[in-house]
Amino acid sequence: MSEELKNENGSFEEEIEAGGDESGENSANEADTENVGSDMEKLQHELAESKDQLLRLAAEFENFKKRMEREKETLLQYAGENIFRELLTAVDNLDRALEQGSADSGDAQQKLDALLEGVGLTHKGLLATLEKFDVVAIESEGAEFDPNEHEAMTMEVSDKVPANHILQEFMKGYRYKDRLLRPAKVVVSQGKG
Repeated sequence: MSEELKNENGSFEEEIEAGGDESGENSANEADTENVGSDMEKLQHELAESKDQLLRLAAEFENFKKRMEREKETLLQYAGENIFRELLTAVDNLDRALEQGSADSGDAQQKLDALLEGVGLTHKGLLATLEKFDVVAIESEGAEFDPNEHEAMTMEVSDKVPANHILQEFMKGYRYKDRLLRPAKVVVSQGKG
């Protein structure tokens, strides 16, 4: 039994001696813990700065999106401004034509001729304005019927125009760039009767 105690005491003493070595390690661990603590504070500070920068960027991005949305709405709201400005010239020409037609001087035929001339010039000006904005008329008479560009109002027998070709145009069709703006309303030939 005494040997057992000695062995136990011996191992106990060894543990105490080993514990003495741990106190040296403890002081080294404490220094490491302080370094880790200061590193952690630095990292937390950097994290806080990064969060602040991220929040600022997010706020700037939201402001940018709102500003772009407002500008887009403004552009859409006033998109037709240039077209309308060009059309005002046609309105002015119609006003002048009406003034000429209703003037007290001259006979009725002169008034009618002046009115027709004014309306003709206004018509040319309007077509020029439309072409300026890439709106062009679809030439239909004599062309083959195309349901993508023409709307058939009726069909008639014709000795002069082949079947499925445009005999007459009720209303002109127009294309805006590569899109159909309005189909032409037409009479289609059935061919010889």
